[in-house]
Amino acid sequence: MQHPAVPELAHNTTRPIHWLATAAALAAVIAGSSFLQPDHANAAQPSTQPSTKTAAAPAPAPDPATVTFPIACGNVKPVVKKKASGDLDGDGRPETVAVVHCAAGSGTPPDGVYVVTQPTEGKPRVVATLVDPKDRQNVSAFAVRDSAITATLLGYSSPDVPSCCPDMQDKAKWQWKDGTFARSTPAGAHSV
Repeated sequence: MQHPAVPELAHNTTRPIHWLATAAALAAVIAGSSFLQPDHANAAQPSTQPSTKTAAAPAPAPDPATVTFPIACGNVKPVVKKKASGDLDGDGRPETVAVVHCAAGSGTPPDGVYVVTQPTEGKPRVVATLVDPKDRQNVSAFAVRDSAITATLLGYSSPDVPSCCPDMQDKAKWQWKDGTFARSTPAGAHSV
């Protein structure tokens, strides 16, 4: 039998006193850390001079209530059914997209979808017609996100379909490209 080169170490056999000593040392470390806290961090360093710059307020989105829309309503007024705003052309100024129809007492008047911009001088104006009311379509879902306009268009397969009950559905998406709003989702109406 060969004898070990290293004598048996005392910590190889644990006794309750060892566990008690370890627990006491750990408790002392935790208690000490609660008294010794680091300074609070500051995200920005204090400036030695007051700042004279103020952030420019973002331009307000054009209000479609102040616009004359290219929709023939006869004796009734056009109504803005839905609206959403966003910077569609990347110029840093928001545009407003409005879904508009004639205020009819009954029935389902067709919608028009218009892009409204606010020039630097003067009042807001319509710069694009995305859906013409003459196409006899209604907008159900509508959003402006990530510089794109999306809509679900409801329409009719023939003039014989009553205006209360559209039987065709089409998804549409427009984005600003080469100086115009291009429809990137092609017309592909299907029955509902």
